[in-house]
Amino acid sequence: MATNSIGVHSYWQWADELRRTQARLLRFLGFGPEECSYRVIASDKHWRLRAYTETSGGANALIVAAPIKRPYIWDLCPRVSCIRNCINHGLGVYLLEWIPPHGENDNLGLEEYVLAIGRATTLITKQCGGVKPYLMGHSLGGTLAAIFGAFKSDSIRGLILLSSPLSFHRGASRFGDALVTKIPHGLSELSIVPGSLVSAVSVLASPEIFIWLRLVDWASSVGDLEATEIHLRMEHWALDEIPLAGKLVGEIEQWLYRENRFFAETLVIQKETIGPSTLRAKVVAVLNSADGVATPQSMTRFLDMMPRAYTDVIRYDGESGVGFQHVALLTGRKARTTIWPEIFLRLR
Repeated sequence: MATNSIGVHSYWQWADELRRTQARLLRFLGFGPEECSYRVIASDKHWRLRAYTETSGGANALIVAAPIKRPYIWDLCPRVSCIRNCINHGLGVYLLEWIPPHGENDNLGLEEYVLAIGRATTLITKQCGGVKPYLMGHSLGGTLAAIFGAFKSDSIRGLILLSSPLSFHRGASRFGDALVTKIPHGLSELSIVPGSLVSAVSVLASPEIFIWLRLVDWASSVGDLEATEIHLRMEHWALDEIPLAGKLVGEIEQWLYRENRFFAETLVIQKETIGPSTLRAKVVAVLNSADGVATPQSMTRFLDMMPRAYTDVIRYDGESGVGFQHVALLTGRKARTTIWPEIFLRLR
């Protein structure tokens, strides 16, 4: 695939718009997000910091959204909302949202995204009278949070990592192994990578995870109205594509997936080399044995290299009626009633 071709790039931009049009249809039918209110308290060219609660001196959490897809997966609707769940358990809640590239912010890579987390944590700590936040992340959002935690452990209270790949060694996941063979040559040369191109490559890497298992889960949800609603809201989220900065995509591909620099302790942020041994903050890691994208092995190998006193592992077997196992910890009913209470206990 000649990704540097204007025609090919235009095709994927068109595919993004087509998928967003399908998402708008689902939104019209009532299956769009129903987010709770928030205010934007800070922003820059590639990020916004949302505050969902008033400033307090109690425990607070900064959710680091994944750079792929939109962040409302954390807050689909009142019944399916990790943000509301955190608020109801007394946490102050903030969310770091990534602004899609638009010309002024398309030449930003991993370091710029990690440093944005630092700016957000500094602001929250200042506003909360010196109380440091927990960082909370899912998928690549959790990976970014962990990288920042290894870079500046003393600036956070701890990490909550949900299905977040930390080691990309060969064999960690069949999806990861296949992904690096499916990424088109020259993808990282694009200044802006359409979201639908990332989605298509993911499907090529594992049609089982991204098509067949989702269909099986849909079939198992027939007759369950709440599960059907979750599926349709999830479908809206999956179709609501956003582009990514080409430099970020290239560095994730090369530095993480191919070279596994974070685990190997060869990843450099502002001239500091970081990895498992530099992550000296409390880590609560939730592993989903049914997740083929961020497998337990992609987390435990890294955690095993950390100082033992800092790690706390919660295991989860996945569940049906979630739309997509990789987000089950955010959308699952069993996760909400059994796993999240365990997380909150560990934050006391």
